[in-house]
Amino acid sequence: MTDQITVPPAPEGQIIGWAHSRFGKSEAADVEALMAEVTSAALEHAGIGAEQVGGIFAGVFNGGFQKQGFEAALVALGAEGLAHTPAVRLENACATGSAAITAALDFIGSGRGKVALVVGAEKMTATPGAEVGDILLGASYRAEEGDTPGGFAGVFGGIANSYFQRYGDVSRELAMIAAKNHANGAQNPYAHMQKDFGFDFCNTVSEKNPIAAGPLRRTDCSLVSDGAAALVIVHPDIATEAPRAIAFRAQRQANDYLPLSRRDPLELAGARRAWAEGLAQAGVTLDDLSLVETHDCFTIAELLEYEAMGLAERGQGGRVISEGVTARDGKLPVNPSGGLKSKGHPIGATGVSQHVMAAMQLTGEAGGMQVPGATLAGVFNMGGVAVANYLSILERVK
Repeated sequence: MTDQITVPPAPEGQIIGWAHSRFGKSEAADVEALMAEVTSAALEHAGIGAEQVGGIFAGVFNGGFQKQGFEAALVALGAEGLAHTPAVRLENACATGSAAITAALDFIGSGRGKVALVVGAEKMTATPGAEVGDILLGASYRAEEGDTPGGFAGVFGGIANSYFQRYGDVSRELAMIAAKNHANGAQNPYAHMQKDFGFDFCNTVSEKNPIAAGPLRRTDCSLVSDGAAALVIVHPDIATEAPRAIAFRAQRQANDYLPLSRRDPLELAGARRAWAEGLAQAGVTLDDLSLVETHDCFTIAELLEYEAMGLAERGQGGRVISEGVTARDGKLPVNPSGGLKSKGHPIGATGVSQHVMAAMQLTGEAGGMQVPGATLAGVFNMGGVAVANYLSILERVK
């Protein structure tokens, strides 16, 4: 694929600081309060004054979770000195946070500024469950998929059914993914669900683990969560004076058709393209990566992403988890943070959170989540059913 694609150089921006709230059911009243929890903290971690920030990039999906819009203007309310800083809000479904990061990198690469603040946040738990499901269906093609029972769980339940019909029942492998991510999340102080449920619980339909949609059980589905995360991204000239610096060896975006009827939803062709371009841009292979944080909104998504990134041929993703390849002590640990499955999935915060988790690994600050000797990390975040696909490859340079 990359033989036919000219891949540009990697972006110049470097991450020098971050902050992350606890994900879950937050006492914060709204997105404004959630963003305030991480804004000043990220600047302080980076050693950057608010007056140095040249651009603010806010990632908030909203879609009806709150009446207050214009979220970019809310960031300055949580930190003195940002009132006159240019600010913009980005939205790209579940990849909203990564869209904000991409805009920040473009801002720096264009020469418009040297210091960017990225904040991703979402307040979801105050919204009744049925409304949450309908709001999230806004990230599907409503003309064809808007009446799917169970919302996005129903969409991915249908995808899981299709996978089972084409390649065989992988319920056991999905349970292994869930168990892996919950075990990892038990070591993550920021995670919504910090509990190791074990394989047997995840593999068994029960009163506490009922069927959610299609063959997917509750433990196959990510959590509705509140939370926020922030990054300070700067030009390399600024990073020379920072206490730490994480470079983007690669950062790519690839899209696909929104209607599932226009493509094979089991292929995740956009995700496959983003991975191929990102690896080419970075000049590395999967064997060079120390870990991956990937978008496991549902366990079937993580399994399909194994195939899209090239860990297995199509239809063979189950063997990746059954052989322990993606375990924390495996050849390529996937979601050592617990992923969306355990950490939670506050839509606008997710992509930013994934980058924070990877940066912590690369600086050796991941605590109980730490992958020993981590040097290169992949981050994959997608909006919708692999419609907007973002791939970052991060490396510590300082």
